Amino acid sequence: MPGTTKSSQKTLIKDLTTGPVIRQLLSFAFPIMLSNLLQTAYNMADMMIIGRFDGSVGLSSVSIGGDVLHFFMFLGMGFATAGQIIISQYVGAGKRKELNTVIGTLFSSIIILSLLLMIISFALSGWLIRTLNAPEEAAPGARDYILCCTAGMLFTLGYNMVSAILRGMGDSRHPMIFVAISTVINIILDYVMIALFHMGAFGAALATVLSQGVSLLLSVVYLVKNREAFSFDFRLKSFIPDGRITLSVIRLGVPIAIQSSASSISALFVSSYVNSYGVAASAITGVGNRLSSLALIVANSMNVSSAAMIGQCFGAGKIDRIRQAFFRVFLVDLVFVTSLSIVILCFPKLVFGLFNTDPEVLKMAPLYAPVAAITFMGFAVRSPSLGLINGLGHSRMNFMMGVVEGFILRIGLTYLLGVVLGFGIQGFWYGSAIASYGYGLVVFPYFFSGRWKNGRRQSGDLPKSIDCGFSSGLRCKVNHRSGFIATDTVRHKGEVLEKGMKNRFLTM
Repeated sequence: MPGTTKSSQKTLIKDLTTGPVIRQLLSFAFPIMLSNLLQTAYNMADMMIIGRFDGSVGLSSVSIGGDVLHFFMFLGMGFATAGQIIISQYVGAGKRKELNTVIGTLFSSIIILSLLLMIISFALSGWLIRTLNAPEEAAPGARDYILCCTAGMLFTLGYNMVSAILRGMGDSRHPMIFVAISTVINIILDYVMIALFHMGAFGAALATVLSQGVSLLLSVVYLVKNREAFSFDFRLKSFIPDGRITLSVIRLGVPIAIQSSASSISALFVSSYVNSYGVAASAITGVGNRLSSLALIVANSMNVSSAAMIGQCFGAGKIDRIRQAFFRVFLVDLVFVTSLSIVILCFPKLVFGLFNTDPEVLKMAPLYAPVAAITFMGFAVRSPSLGLINGLGHSRMNFMMGVVEGFILRIGLTYLLGVVLGFGIQGFWYGSAIASYGYGLVVFPYFFSGRWKNGRRQSGDLPKSIDCGFSSGLRCKVNHRSGFIATDTVRHKGEVLEKGMKNRFLTM
């Protein structure tokens, strides 16, 4: 943009296509890990406070309400992820002048989507709670939680879109700062509203909405002050959606949203059976979900980090670097979840006792610990898988993964083990845990096949020909879809200059 200095651009746009892969991944992921750690700390504090002052009924209400809320959240987050993919590929391709149009379209899209999701959730919340077989004593609190959180959907999705845009540019530090402030406010408000004012599940939801509103406000103020480096001018006309960008957002966002919501729908299916076993079963499953969020601190951070790097590298045509990112993310995730699994398997009652001291809940803790360990290992497989397909912008693969993991595996396995084979609640737990490996079943073979190299770039077409690197200035034809050199042998004046050029990837 005119008037933007190089130094100011560097503050917001980070090149992830060069430098040591593991160091770049970890340096980018570290602020995200801290953000996730803070959010997990809030979630755990939320459950601890509601469990201590509102008992198992409060835990059950927040757990059920959270399951429904996650469904609506995942729908919106699909479009935030699409925004990160598009931004990262534009940055990788060097098309920074077009970012103003892209960012304005993303902001408009998320505002419209937030309002639609709020209306839908208000209309369906009662029906969803009945469908989930919520325990009678927990149902009112669950409904209050859902309605309050969805009323503030714009705060949540708006902040996540800003964070996705910044991360697509290579900036993961500022989203972490905003989350840190929001988390502190959230924990304080949780204690005040639940412990002092005895507002129960509604108090927990209100604390969440207010703190996320603060987070969105801070992020927008930061972007306005740094609008030149951010490549967005915040003029009213810039918020008018661009047709081409909107189609890209829909094409990428809808399959991602379906993939995410499929997992959420299948989780709701499992919850409907688990909740029928009573408040204690609902409560311990809720605690287990919070422990899963702890395991996801590293997995999701490395997923986002690798998606940003892969998106930029794909835009720049650096295939070898994409391979390195995939393997290194898997290794980091595996080390972390293995360590966490050992702790929970060795001390299940101690870990679950941090959230609730109900004897019925603690009695179930040793039964749930192996389920948690199996689930955590699945996260190690899921993280590099999502990083690859999100970075490449493979919307069809996202859709297929959602169907395989959510509908076919999770619903199929939980019903088979829990109902058909009669294993009861443990059948539903184990079926859900095993389903978390669905990502790896699809993406790992796809990765090793090498077919992912033929994906379409969101940042535009490649040139018709390139300089092959010879002193004669000879140019080679390029396959527009794959980005590979199309000719097998390069000749000049009848002389063979180099063989085996076909399938050599174009590095832009």
